[in-house]
Amino acid sequence: MNIGEASKASGVSTKMIRYYEQIKLITPAHRTESSYRIYGDNDVHTLQFIRRARDLGFSVEQMKTLLALWRDRSRASSDVKTIALEHIAELERKAAAIAAMTKTLKHLASHCHGDERPDCPIIEGFADTLGDTEPGIEAKFGMTGVK
Repeated sequence: MNIGEASKASGVSTKMIRYYEQIKLITPAHRTESSYRIYGDNDVHTLQFIRRARDLGFSVEQMKTLLALWRDRSRASSDVKTIALEHIAELERKAAAIAAMTKTLKHLASHCHGDERPDCPIIEGFADTLGDTEPGIEAKFGMTGVK
């Protein structure tokens, strides 16, 4: 099948398929004499594996490791579980940071009158260099607070 058909069958865009080949996450497809990429069922299965791992938030490096373990029939399931548990811990850290940011922003929004007056606790909270807009909240503004 061509790249468009492989994309449709796997749920991975053609742009991402080309990218995954470029970064060597997947083996470059066989090419016809006219340089068209040709994919087989195994390629589509690999792309589906990658799509599922990506949907769960795994990084490219983690996906490389997971693909290697998937292909290694002598793998220890503990190796796979370790990667999954580390990823869960990272997702939980990110979720906690997002929850803290949400709590801080809700607190600031609840104290803003939202009227014609210029004073605004939201803006004041952003400008507060001490970050003490509400005791006990240690949220960082923006995604820079989420690693």
